[in-house]
Amino acid sequence: MSQTVSFPVGGMTCAACAARIEKVLNRKDGVQAAVNFASERAQVELEGSGTTVGDVIAAVRKAGFSVDEQSVDFAITGMTCAACAARIEKVLNRMPSVQGSVNYAAERAHVTYVPGIVTPDDLATKITKAGFGVSRLDEGKREDPKAKREAVWRRERNRFLLTFVLALPLFIEMFGMLLGRMETVPLAVQFVSATLVQFVCGAHLYRRAWNAVRGGSANMDVLVVLGTSIAYLFSAVVAILHLPQPVYFEASGAIITLISLGKLMETRAKVRTSAGIESLLQLQPQTAHVERDGVLVDRAVADMHTGDIFVVRPGESVPVDGEVLDGASDVNEAMLTGESVPVLKQVGSEVFGGTINANGMLRVKATGVGSDTALARIVCMVEQAQGSKANVQRLADRVSGIFVPAVVAFAVATFLIGWLVTGSMTWSLISAVSVLVIACPCSLGLATPTAIMVGTGRGAQNGILFRNADALEQAEKLTTIILDKTGTLTQGRPTVTSLHPAEGVSADRLLAVATSLEQNSEHPLARAIVDYASTHRATILSVDGFKAIPGLGVEAQIDGEAALLGSPRYLTQAGYSLDALPVAALENEGQTVIAVATGGHLLGIVALGDGLRPDAISTVTALKARGIKVVMLTGDNERAAAVVARQVGVDDYLAGVLPQHKAESVTKYRAEGAVVGMVGDGINDAPALAAADVGFAVGAGSAVALDTADVVLMKSELAAVLDAISLSKATLSKIRQNLFFAFIYNVLGLPLAALGMLNPIVAGAAMAMSSVSVVSNSLLLNRWKPDSHH
Repeated sequence: MSQTVSFPVGGMTCAACAARIEKVLNRKDGVQAAVNFASERAQVELEGSGTTVGDVIAAVRKAGFSVDEQSVDFAITGMTCAACAARIEKVLNRMPSVQGSVNYAAERAHVTYVPGIVTPDDLATKITKAGFGVSRLDEGKREDPKAKREAVWRRERNRFLLTFVLALPLFIEMFGMLLGRMETVPLAVQFVSATLVQFVCGAHLYRRAWNAVRGGSANMDVLVVLGTSIAYLFSAVVAILHLPQPVYFEASGAIITLISLGKLMETRAKVRTSAGIESLLQLQPQTAHVERDGVLVDRAVADMHTGDIFVVRPGESVPVDGEVLDGASDVNEAMLTGESVPVLKQVGSEVFGGTINANGMLRVKATGVGSDTALARIVCMVEQAQGSKANVQRLADRVSGIFVPAVVAFAVATFLIGWLVTGSMTWSLISAVSVLVIACPCSLGLATPTAIMVGTGRGAQNGILFRNADALEQAEKLTTIILDKTGTLTQGRPTVTSLHPAEGVSADRLLAVATSLEQNSEHPLARAIVDYASTHRATILSVDGFKAIPGLGVEAQIDGEAALLGSPRYLTQAGYSLDALPVAALENEGQTVIAVATGGHLLGIVALGDGLRPDAISTVTALKARGIKVVMLTGDNERAAAVVARQVGVDDYLAGVLPQHKAESVTKYRAEGAVVGMVGDGINDAPALAAADVGFAVGAGSAVALDTADVVLMKSELAAVLDAISLSKATLSKIRQNLFFAFIYNVLGLPLAALGMLNPIVAGAAMAMSSVSVVSNSLLLNRWKPDSHH
């Protein structure tokens, strides 16, 4: 049976690349490939020789070319335990080019695939055929997790109430038995009540169990259906044939009722695990006051476009991101940064959707709407983190995958061995039912993701955004933290402290040339010189042939003469002598020195200073107290770096590191076996942030930071790094507690049930409560707060 697939190929630079890929693929058995360089696509025909689509993609990548992947997120309904999530992953990962990850607690699936080989519709169809409900989560059109789970909770509540009412005769009988009275309720009434509970209230259990078995796996529903069906059928046979055996109608009915109660409580608790996302979603208002033909009209925020002019009145929330055109007001940005102190916004200031206008009226031009707002990006980032998996969860996933078949085998062994040893089929049967009912893979499946959901949500409420579960897990393991100097340890807002013109050169001439060379640069040092010049009314000269030399300086033509500006090292290499100027003295004071020359003559130097962040020293001290090695990284010269390193008390520092070499410094420490965190501003430190085990972007709400860093700290405080590590430790502690409780519950419960020491009703209650206890323990993370001394 042949199969034809077509997919995009990246990295081809000429037709020879296409020919090379064809040659590599056509060597494989049963493969006929044609690669089009112009369209950058490969069309491959497989003739059933055993070569798979995955083999083809791997061969293309091994040849040095890329096969672009896309990702899609789905909301999944109908999962009842971790085994369901494992089953969906298994179904998805069997598909060519597909890698799926399913989070039971978040009820989400994140799937990467190669377009052209499969489509999102193919993925959704596979999930549906496995017996689950599926809907695509389109960015910007997210459903409110609380509203969704509230609807599920109402359904579970109604189901429980119906089950409880129908099972009431069975509970009356059960209490009668505790008082030593048999058949308090007539056997016929028990039979009818148990039948209704088993096949009406438990119909969804049978349906889901059948879907699981049909899909080639088993889940918690299979265990419950097996256990209760055995108890019910045994009792039904005894009742119909009037056999001299006790009946267990109350056991089957009570188990289904208790499981329904447990599911109700679990659902209620899971509503609260999404509190972080819920609080973020509620921040953005639904309507905005938009200008239309000079008149203010109320428009739905969802209908706004970039460029719309809108007004924000005192006390209202800003609807979307924008730039202030008129007005001035204090704006509370606590939802973004976790800082309660309002920020002054005036003409030219940037405002963010969801922040609260305090006292003045602002007229704003929309610059980001829908999924392009900072709030939307934050919600998306938190959702991705809550839907991702930590490494610590993989053990639980492996156990859950084989859990149900192992429990069924254990129950069969319990029945056979018990019957053989005791000679009592009834005792052995009830023990086997207890084994089936008490086993619970749910608690294992919920242990990690519920803690991650609460932890990441709590972090988001305090301006700490984790990109994924791995970042949350790794943060507590850090042994080395590298801090970028400018903008991280320091304020990042350098100012000109002094001018030192060369002999025979005026300060005005030095400042004019320096300002002219730096006027179009966005570098913090350049902006400091331009700002200083604007207050001193410096002359701006005509500049031609401008060229930036990364990490060193700039060169250009001014009035037909070559002009240079940059580090003292750069100008020394260019042949200028700076011996007559106080370069060393200024650098020894921790100042940054910029030298300027034109027409072959040195004009002088400009000294700039950048003050330490108020919390720099205390944060470095606290990190070292935790046993973490602290390293400073800077492009500044050795002397300037040594001054700052001494002031803040770092263990080590690296000076004169060019931007493109920062990532190499991170890699060097990782190669020595350290678990490395890199702390930067999220913009020019992007490669280093990506190279670290955990990259922290401090005080950065930019799209670059949200796309690059593993942890985005919306606060402008360096101490937020300590909060992120603290939250990581608290979350990992909860995960370990949950996994311990989940494992110990099953390790102790199953043998007790097998030995006949647990009544099936007690086993059912224990199973129902195990998941609730794990979720409730995770919810205790909501008590976590950033350290008060920050």
